[in-house]
Parts: sequence; structure tokens; C-alpha cells
Amino acid sequence: MENKPLITIDKLKAALGAAWSRSSSTLWSEDNPARGQCGVTALVVNDILGGEIVKTRYEQLWHFYNIIDGKVIDFTESQFDAPIAYDDRTSNRNEAFADTNAQQYDHLKSAVQRCLNSQPA
Repeated sequence: MENKPLITIDKLKAALGAAWSRSSSTLWSEDNPARGQCGVTALVVNDILGGEIVKTRYEQLWHFYNIIDGKVIDFTESQFDAPIAYDDRTSNRNEAFADTNAQQYDHLKSAVQRCLNSQPA
């Protein structure tokens, strides 16, 4: 039986950064690749690392992120100019999915998996 390589936060962060595109969020730009990626990213992170999907208000919008092993993990915080005051409000996959669509989710999940598979162990 083959051991699966450990997926660390750093490896997943690198894979997400390489995988984000206009196909995973229509708000994506070269200058701000994390923009609009929060819901879809929270879903993919939940698929890979487990944990909880949570949300907080940022201006008039909900911002989705994850809590893993009791720690806030927000891979998309770089999209914002100001620091976020995390409320850690309970959320779920359905709410995060309402922030994206099936095509964006499928694209990001596949792209992240390809990136992770191509990283050295």
C-alpha cells in the first residue's frame, strides 16, 4: 500500500495560487489573483484538509474561509486592502457554494489536484 504524501498548508497555498484563474472566479485578475475566490477556495480546502467552513462580514459581503485544527486559515485574505476582523460565524458547504458555481468549483478542484500532484513530495 502506497502512502499518500502529506498535504501541508504551505503546499496547498502554493497549489491554490497556481490554480486560481478567471475560470475559478470571474473577479480574478493578475494583480489580485485571490479576488473573488473565497467561497470556491473554502470548499476545495474543506475537501482536501477537512475542518470547518466559516464566514465573516467584510463590508457588505460574506467572506468565507476555513478553521482547521482550531486555527483560522484564510487563503484568500490577500484580496483585501485592509485586515479582516474574523467573526468565525458558522457556515457550511451550501452557503459557500452559493458564492460560486459548479464549473468554477470543478475547475479549481481539478487544477489544485494537478498542482499538488506535480509538487515534489
